[in-house]
Amino acid sequence: MRKYFMIYDLLKENLNKNYELSSIDLHEFCKHFHPKTIKKKEFLLKQGKVCKFEGFVVDGCFRIYNVDENGNEHTLYFATKDWWLMDIDSFMNQTPSDLYMQAIEDSKVLIVNREDKTKLYKTIPRVEKLFRIMSQKALVSWQRRLIRNHSFTAKERYFHFINTYPDIANKLTDKSIAGYLGISHEFLSKIKKSE
Repeated sequence: MRKYFMIYDLLKENLNKNYELSSIDLHEFCKHFHPKTIKKKEFLLKQGKVCKFEGFVVDGCFRIYNVDENGNEHTLYFATKDWWLMDIDSFMNQTPSDLYMQAIEDSKVLIVNREDKTKLYKTIPRVEKLFRIMSQKALVSWQRRLIRNHSFTAKERYFHFINTYPDIANKLTDKSIAGYLGISHEFLSKIKKSE
């Protein structure tokens, strides 16, 4: 029984890093999240489907990407242990997603659906502030990435990525890293050879 509750410990720690909730509120919050196991290469979300969940990664790693009309893959981000994942546009507007969410290794996530998230806002009003704070932090992260993409060279972006996220970088193929950096696989090979 303790093993079952341990999967919620990381979620509780993550929440308390952002905004402190009482133990009663934390317990109530966690009741709305349901564990899900995703095998390597399986999809949590596919392009064209509506994102009906928000997820918290307990273990493993996901690649969130889209595929353009020419079949090229563009990685938006990776979500590993202690990270959140969702398609905010599809989730909020209930429109078909432009994204794929694929496990790059066997993974475990805690999932909350829209209905339960709305209930949380009503039963624990502080949760809305918590998610607002987390959304602001995510927006800051996206903004910093955009600035790096426009001001760093490809080589600088590569070294920033592997130095900032060594645990993620070690799990990825060169193709996935190249897709994240917005460069070709061949160009990434040249960068790595010049190290």
